[in-house]
Amino acid sequence: MPKHDTHEIPQILAHLPLFLELAPEQLSHIAENTREKRLQKGEMLFQKGDMPRGFYVVVFGQMKLAFPSSQGNEKVINILGSRQSFGEAAMFMDRPYPVYAEALIDTLLLHIARNAVFDLLAADASFARRMLAGLSMRLHALVQDVESYSLRSTTQRVIGFLLQHGETGGQTNQNNGSSNEVTIALPTSKQVIASRLSLTPETLSRIFHDLANSGLITVHGKDITIHDMARLRQFDL
Repeated sequence: MPKHDTHEIPQILAHLPLFLELAPEQLSHIAENTREKRLQKGEMLFQKGDMPRGFYVVVFGQMKLAFPSSQGNEKVINILGSRQSFGEAAMFMDRPYPVYAEALIDTLLLHIARNAVFDLLAADASFARRMLAGLSMRLHALVQDVESYSLRSTTQRVIGFLLQHGETGGQTNQNNGSSNEVTIALPTSKQVIASRLSLTPETLSRIFHDLANSGLITVHGKDITIHDMARLRQFDL
């Protein structure tokens, strides 16, 4: 895992969207109440039922938020990457975490203490607005998830996932002269992605196979080539 010295915390915070507009003295106050947390792949950050003492920001790496089940399975709620934050809602409500958090790869987090956040909220209305905007976006995403699971077919969920990653992180293939062909790298294992989409791993594999047979995608391990974004978008409507 790459090394980050403690004295770099102010520089890391200054480049996070939530803290971009803070005055130097405000940033210094936050930094004084921020600690690094390093996790190895598979290491738990907190369990469902633990009490929060602040919230977290991912510097690099990948975190999974999930519900455990009595059958030993899990429901993945979110997969978080660099510059994303989590745990704010539980912190504000002063209630136990409703999920557990696990590192999917080696990860560096910043833990910002609750008291420092409350001090800044009282002093800076713009910071309060940015934090509310972040929580509102997360609520909107949750509503979209419920709508997707309720109204969209299993194939549509997978296509939506592929299109989202193709538009935000895909690499256009120039060799074949087509600007519509995009290759994406799956951000995590197919089992975790299946849980995130409320599917079984077998169903996800079957849908990938069906899309490949239809000439829409090619699967090479974690690399998936979308041959035509527009055709994929129109499939299974």
